[in-house]
Amino acid sequence: MSESKPRKLGRKESRNLDVEIQFLEGLVRRDPSYVEALQLLGDDYTRRGKIAEGLRVDLQLKALRPEDPEVMFNLACSLALSGNLEAAADEVCRAILAGFRDFNWLRKESDFAVLRKHLAYGRVRKLMKSILAETTQ
Repeated sequence: MSESKPRKLGRKESRNLDVEIQFLEGLVRRDPSYVEALQLLGDDYTRRGKIAEGLRVDLQLKALRPEDPEVMFNLACSLALSGNLEAAADEVCRAILAGFRDFNWLRKESDFAVLRKHLAYGRVRKLMKSILAETTQ
């Protein structure tokens, strides 16, 4: 996940993205467990501003890979973009506990801009601080 507000796409870029989405949707229809296609599709939906569709895909990925920290992180992004900030914070914490360690990325991820201003983000900050303290001992 990369942008909380999809940037304005040019006509050609929009058309190309729509073609890619259609192609990936076809792959996923034929094989609903095709993780790589689902990951690309979720990212493309978000780039296109289709947040609900991206969330649906991230939930599908979580069902396929429930212990994958990257999947959890992307689900947290979709939850944050959907306005479900408590669930987003919970999912980020699960990702950290499962092994997600790119805290610099987490701190700058634009999908979490609103989450970082929410009280629930305190849990995320506290957990990161705890993990960092453990690794420096």
